[in-house]
Amino acid sequence: MKRLFFVVIAAALLWSGYWVYGAQSVRSGVEDWFDLRRDEGWVADYDDFAVRGFPNRFDATWQGLTLADPDTGVAWTMPQFQLLALSYRPRHMIAAWPQRMQLATPTDKLEITSDRLRASLRIGSGPTGELERAVLEGQTIAFTGAESGTLAELHLAAERTAETTYRLGLEARDLSPPAPMLRRTFGDQALPDTVQLARLDATATFDRPWDVTALEVSRPQPTRIDIATLRAEWGVMAFQARGTLDIDTATGRASGTLALQAEEWQQMLEIAQASGAITDTMAQAARGVLQMAANASGNPASIDVEVTLKDGIAYLGFLPIGPFPRIFLR
Repeated sequence: MKRLFFVVIAAALLWSGYWVYGAQSVRSGVEDWFDLRRDEGWVADYDDFAVRGFPNRFDATWQGLTLADPDTGVAWTMPQFQLLALSYRPRHMIAAWPQRMQLATPTDKLEITSDRLRASLRIGSGPTGELERAVLEGQTIAFTGAESGTLAELHLAAERTAETTYRLGLEARDLSPPAPMLRRTFGDQALPDTVQLARLDATATFDRPWDVTALEVSRPQPTRIDIATLRAEWGVMAFQARGTLDIDTATGRASGTLALQAEEWQQMLEIAQASGAITDTMAQAARGVLQMAANASGNPASIDVEVTLKDGIAYLGFLPIGPFPRIFLR
């Protein structure tokens, strides 16, 4: 009995020593990281930092956290932020954001609120902390600034499948885009306030892995995107796409082919024409081609066509229908 007692005491002491060593390592690593960012010209401050959770957790909590990158002009201010990990699985973390925080960009200052915003992160054992898997979930998200919007539910997942390749999944429900953005994009067309559903299933290859340098230096840029499913439902309009895009990382311009399916395509075309996204001449030519495609499908309100992208310009057959948005992560 005495032997068992001493074994238990020894195990407890060893585990306590491990936890203290781990907590000190976390604190030292955090302080070093903040010092390095300040040396690079960042604003990297916090009112308080603590590591708690003995004996089974490493719970890192910041109070009054501010991070600002002078190169991108992005600044993030949070009253509290947490990274939570089990002490026996320190590279599998939970990130927890506060219900209210501020995000500043070169073009806007946003206040972001949510009922819940959490992410699960699994980091590799390499020295740069390469991301192996991430799942982010949010509920009742609102952002208020020069442009404001809301989002009822957000689910985002990424899993590393090769050195620089990741399987991506996204689902957003009841998205209310900013009204000024809608007017800039679609003119004064009467549109539903809410996008009921946006869903993406894709595999993306980047020019380098996602690791800690994505925060410290710059974001990895996509070089190829294989879209298995991209779907959006907005009022009576529905849109679906699949295909492969190759992206020039210097310009963000995409080339490739997308197979598109659209319901109530006439309304989409009218919106694009009214907003100036395509000229009246292009719209008239596109309407004739799309009408033939719709008639061939047996449903005049639905089309199933291929769009070719070349150097950022979209073509329907030989007909250019306008620029495709550049794909560049700031």
